[in-house]
Amino acid sequence: MDLFSDKIDETINYLPKDGTVNYYGKPLTRVQADHYLEKLLTTIQWKNDEAVIFGKHIITKRKVAWYGNEHYNYAYSNVNRQALAWTKELLELKTLVEERTGETFNSCLLNLYHNGDEGMAWHSDDERSLGLNTAIASFSFGAERKFSFKHKASKEVISMMLGHGSLLVMKGTTQTHWLHCLPKSKRITTPRVNLTFRTMIPQ
Repeated sequence: MDLFSDKIDETINYLPKDGTVNYYGKPLTRVQADHYLEKLLTTIQWKNDEAVIFGKHIITKRKVAWYGNEHYNYAYSNVNRQALAWTKELLELKTLVEERTGETFNSCLLNLYHNGDEGMAWHSDDERSLGLNTAIASFSFGAERKFSFKHKASKEVISMMLGHGSLLVMKGTTQTHWLHCLPKSKRITTPRVNLTFRTMIPQ
């Protein structure tokens, strides 16, 4: 799938059915993207991710951070997290994403993958706190990585490469009908930071 032609059509749906994924190209210059990557690596309060799976407490190599308008509690993998106050750079990126996509967001879950040994297994972002069929904007910095979708019923797989400074939006019924993952890759030796801007529904 060619995401890097000179002309980006933001209206194209990269899913064949049951959801909507739009690609917005790279809205930042390389210099700007480099600046934000450095700030994200050094100013974000990163912590190792945690999960409770089949009653077992797991701590991952991958690190996460959770920021938002309010001190929202966000629960996934049976672990509760409380949002931190926005940093200057996160607010700048949030404004850019909202202006570019026409969506509005009140929170951001960040992931830090140190290299290709770290990834994300198949899952959907369908927690009750996110509401039904809301938009999630994914802003990627650092190492180019494959990002894949798998239809829950047909098992059809759609993959794309997301590079430094690329912006993707998942919306509509995407989380209802599709799983997504970040596959591991031994050839990746540099870090990737991924920002997922979301809209939390007060519980």
